[in-house]
Amino acid sequence: MSVGLVLVSHSAKLAEGLAEVAAQMAPDVTLVPAGGLPDGGIGTDYEAVAAAVARADSGDGVVLLYDLGSAEMTAELVVESLDDPVAVLADAPFVEGAVAAAVAAQGGTTRDGVVTAAVAAGGTRAQAPEAVPAEAGTEQLDLVLTNEIGLHARPAALLARSVAKLDAEVRVRLGEKEEDARSVLALMALGARKGDRLEISARGAQAGQALQAIKDLAERNFDEPGNVSDTSAR
Repeated sequence: MSVGLVLVSHSAKLAEGLAEVAAQMAPDVTLVPAGGLPDGGIGTDYEAVAAAVARADSGDGVVLLYDLGSAEMTAELVVESLDDPVAVLADAPFVEGAVAAAVAAQGGTTRDGVVTAAVAAGGTRAQAPEAVPAEAGTEQLDLVLTNEIGLHARPAALLARSVAKLDAEVRVRLGEKEEDARSVLALMALGARKGDRLEISARGAQAGQALQAIKDLAERNFDEPGNVSDTSAR
């Protein structure tokens, strides 16, 4: 089981499309779109959202994300009507928040952790740090991406999930950009493409395990067809 997600939108197509995208990165998470009015028009419907919450609840709680305006009000009314506080709202960007929440839920994060991941997706991005020598105790891995779509969407989610539960701080660098390996949106923001060389560093009790997990993913081309990547650890 995992935390379920309900995507509340004024548009049925928007909610369904976002659920489809997020499902590519979180195949085991229940994502229920709740968009539009019963007649197919633009708007939000209380009964549809309430039914979506019931469908999304597998025992670990539900997080609702919404696009704007009355979608938030409708979602709040549904949550307030529940006898058991199984569902909560996440005040997060609709698209980025849904993706981040789905990846967190896929990794087995608690309901509150899923909300935190969604909210963090809307934070201001910090400027990339200047390159500095690796600190003592830091393990490193260089790899060349050989999968066709590079480090985007599903591959980024796989990488983030592979290190999410490990006791290690993992960073991924491409040129002057460096990001937290646990953040799927940050990894996607690197814009890493096929043929790019990534520098990955890890610190902590499970640093070696984290790098091995990433190396295994790369050698499997992130479960996509393609050539085996050129990897080297040091």
